[in-house]
Amino acid sequence: MPSDQHVGSPRSRVDGRAKVTGAAKYAAEYHEEGLLHGVVASSAIARGRITRIDCSAAEAVPGVVKVFTHENRPSEAWFSYKYQDQVAPPGKPFRPLYDAEILYSGQPIALVVAEDFATADYAASLIEVSFDVFAHETDLTVAQGEAYVPPKKRDGIPPPPAPRGDVATALAGSAARIEQTYALAVEHHNPMEPHATTVVWQDDGGLTVYDKTQGVLNCRSYLANVFGLKPDKIRVLAPFVGGAFGSGLRPQYQVFLAVMAALSLQRSVRVVLSRDQMFTFGYRPDTINKIALGASADGRLQAIRHEAIASTSRFEDYQEDVVNWSGMLYHCDNVALSYKLAQVDTYTPADMRAPGAPTGVFALESAMDELAYALGIDPLEMRLRNDADTEENTGKPYTSKELRAAYRSGAEAFGWATRSATPRSMRQGRELIGWGVAAGIWEAMMMQTSARAVLNADGTLQISTATSDIGTGTYTILTQIAADALGLAMEDVTVEIGDTTLPFSPLEGGSWTAASAGSAVLAACNTVRAKLLEAALAVAGSPLGNAGLAQVVFSRGRVALADDPTRFVLVADVLKESGSLMAEETAAPDGEIKKHFASNTHSAVFVEVRVDEELGVVRVTRVVQAVAAGKIINPKTARSQIIGGVVFGIGSALHEDSMADHVLGRFMNHNFAEYHIPTNADVPDIDVIFVDEPDDKANPLGVKGLGEIGVVGTAAAIANAIFHATGKRVRSLPITIDKLQG
Repeated sequence: MPSDQHVGSPRSRVDGRAKVTGAAKYAAEYHEEGLLHGVVASSAIARGRITRIDCSAAEAVPGVVKVFTHENRPSEAWFSYKYQDQVAPPGKPFRPLYDAEILYSGQPIALVVAEDFATADYAASLIEVSFDVFAHETDLTVAQGEAYVPPKKRDGIPPPPAPRGDVATALAGSAARIEQTYALAVEHHNPMEPHATTVVWQDDGGLTVYDKTQGVLNCRSYLANVFGLKPDKIRVLAPFVGGAFGSGLRPQYQVFLAVMAALSLQRSVRVVLSRDQMFTFGYRPDTINKIALGASADGRLQAIRHEAIASTSRFEDYQEDVVNWSGMLYHCDNVALSYKLAQVDTYTPADMRAPGAPTGVFALESAMDELAYALGIDPLEMRLRNDADTEENTGKPYTSKELRAAYRSGAEAFGWATRSATPRSMRQGRELIGWGVAAGIWEAMMMQTSARAVLNADGTLQISTATSDIGTGTYTILTQIAADALGLAMEDVTVEIGDTTLPFSPLEGGSWTAASAGSAVLAACNTVRAKLLEAALAVAGSPLGNAGLAQVVFSRGRVALADDPTRFVLVADVLKESGSLMAEETAAPDGEIKKHFASNTHSAVFVEVRVDEELGVVRVTRVVQAVAAGKIINPKTARSQIIGGVVFGIGSALHEDSMADHVLGRFMNHNFAEYHIPTNADVPDIDVIFVDEPDDKANPLGVKGLGEIGVVGTAAAIANAIFHATGKRVRSLPITIDKLQG
């Protein structure tokens, strides 16, 4: 690889200095003269109706400007559909301060706006509320008795495919069968940056909105619809987002309240949610998976049945792709998949890093492990014997698939061949040692995206697209792609993102940003390349003759003949005559390829755990994850994405549980003191391997997203390792000490 090639090289983040020095500003860090501060007061009951709300004491506090409730809120859109954003599930979206009805514990019931935050916070504590309390249900194990197939499908979420084969007969005739139930607890996203919005009021009635969001255009559309504003009167910016993991896909209630207050008061307003309030909106839903697997004596799968029931709110049918993975990850002729919802009195769940996949794959990969032990077959060999060559739900071939290479590379790096097969057979001192394996799968998607490239007269390049960077490294990889396209140093490229004034980009989610925004940037730069070559050929005395794009290279500020680099034109000389060159292009998925091929990212996860036999404490001590994800643009930031996903998986497997008091109908551990997330001491060395996987069909860059694949199989691999260490199979996450000792 040439030394000046950026794509494929490990490069440090171009936004790293801004982040570590504080120069990068987040939603709650924009100052405006005369800025007001809003604090949200929340409901203390899970279901009911407000009968009295007394704000007089709060309003009497010096510095309080106004207290908003359902009784005095400004008018906004009447129809419920106006509140639906681009990724809203079927149903009626939540409308903050709409009426006296209480739908869930923690629901915002008032906004106190004051001259400073401390005053608003204190005044909010003085609001007195009386309720009529209605019966509620927040326990999925009870609500599952009322489970139903959602009548309307959520856009982008494929329903379970029709059954294939005869599962009942195949199960009955199998040499070995596993039929078990696997459950996962509620998890909350808890990004480092809490949800916040700063609204800057402009004299012409326009708004500049700094919001923690994964989609500025989605946020603007929502606000315009709700408040009846023209989109060009709202500018939404989110140049830096301190993590989101899906919590920023939909506009959260603080942006509604901040804009409502700014419009009503005609002043700038900031609303920041507390860490406790970060537990008052979407979450990864608790889910009950029932799995039945049957196999022949040689380990070939004969039947798969996977039924899932997940929680949703009473006002929206939130849906995930939970069971479909069981129909595509392994070859099997007899498959039946089912997905149902059960309503509970909470807020609507939300997409959370690889929504649905860690949930369904945990159940499938745990059951595969159990089946392997029942047959006396090595768990890795069991997976290899059943690996599918095609995407079996649709019958489509893959654009590329190197899962077998991931299995081989991961196993070799981990030392799997030296594993002792018998549970409880590996130990050191009082610690039992276990090794586990699991597969991972996620979608490799591309979405229509536009980008602009401007090659300035001074030789610098400016790239712009409205997409967000929630910490994944988007600034950096777009810089690399653009720099390579025009032969520039990365220092000569500037990337602008997270602004509604920039070219169209969809939400940042689904691990599609690299493929989507990257392809759009490449397309725009390629058009600039063509314009630059045309101008270079027109330079007086140009040594390039009539060369076409295939006959020249762009490198180190030159346009040179590929077969004779001594014949070149300086880009600086070209731009002196032509001036700046600009192009805006749109990249979209190839409909024919999408019609005939499936595209997925795959992983093989190998985990070592140590379990203190006396205390039951589990430590994850080694993780090797091998990933097949097409071309890797930046191995450094790509590795960070996989590590982040693994940490998520450790949290799901051992720590994270939003515990509800079902009598009160609320999550009780709504803080970092009691909601456990992995810390440095819980995270071991993580070895990330990227296997070679050329792909000329998935998208113009041949890349596949990485933000989600890292989490998908990790919890299952940890659970399988714990069984290998202890001989005890735990089928509900998180695996805590009480479950191991019970």
